Amino acid sequence: MTNGDKIKENSINNDLSKIKTAITDIESNKIVTRGYSQEDLIANITFPDMVYLLLKGDLPSPKESKMFNHVLISFCDHGVTSPSTQTSRLIASSGSPLNVALSGGLLSFGKKHAGAIEDSMSLFQEALNDDIFDVYNFENYVNSKDFDNSIDEIANDIVDIYLNDNKKIPGFGHRYHTKDPRGAKLMDIVREEDFIGKHTKLALAIEKILFEKKGIHINIDGANGAILSDMGFSSSLGLGIFMIGRIPGILAHVNEEITQKEGFRKFCNIDDISYCGYEDKHLD
Repeated sequence: MTNGDKIKENSINNDLSKIKTAITDIESNKIVTRGYSQEDLIANITFPDMVYLLLKGDLPSPKESKMFNHVLISFCDHGVTSPSTQTSRLIASSGSPLNVALSGGLLSFGKKHAGAIEDSMSLFQEALNDDIFDVYNFENYVNSKDFDNSIDEIANDIVDIYLNDNKKIPGFGHRYHTKDPRGAKLMDIVREEDFIGKHTKLALAIEKILFEKKGIHINIDGANGAILSDMGFSSSLGLGIFMIGRIPGILAHVNEEITQKEGFRKFCNIDDISYCGYEDKHLD
């Protein structure tokens, strides 16, 4: 926000029966989002820029715009391996409407599926809270050799804590890939674009140590968790941003299921079911 920007006065004050919002203002023949006319936004910015504006309140810089676009694309699809995609296709095969099948996929996101993005963001952000660095100019310190040494120490501590507790570090390793091609490409891009902030430095330092000790690489959640953290996004928005990127992929799978499959899809065959309950109980 610049000095010339004005905040619209609101007469609602603390009336809890009213909705107070700083996102979009609707008047007759006029729509303003985050201070910008939607006509101007429609004509001049990209969809990722609009998402960024809605979530953060400001338009991204050219470099942030480019990186945020890479982030959303990287989330787009992981085939039928994902529980959300499987759920959506199963629902679609039953004859449910498209919106129902899509909703089912979104509802399947949880701690064990897509939850690692928020966990990795929390890990990076809590480890590098500005308050733990007793320096006058933190931004200059981030680019110094002393900071790099501090990052290495923090990364070592994180890896030791997780490995000693036999726990997986969120954002590293993948059940299908020995090296997640999406995470690797994103880290290549941040180097090429000189978009390496403090959280990305930490992620790369953790990856280096993990690879030396366990042969484990950063995955898409770790890469994007670091990038989004460097952009200033709260970890609470991580899953939501993932969903924005993944919806087109799920939609494509739902549409494919509807147009190509006849009859409902079987979750499993009878021979795949192992009953382990009581048998031959009788009513008195």
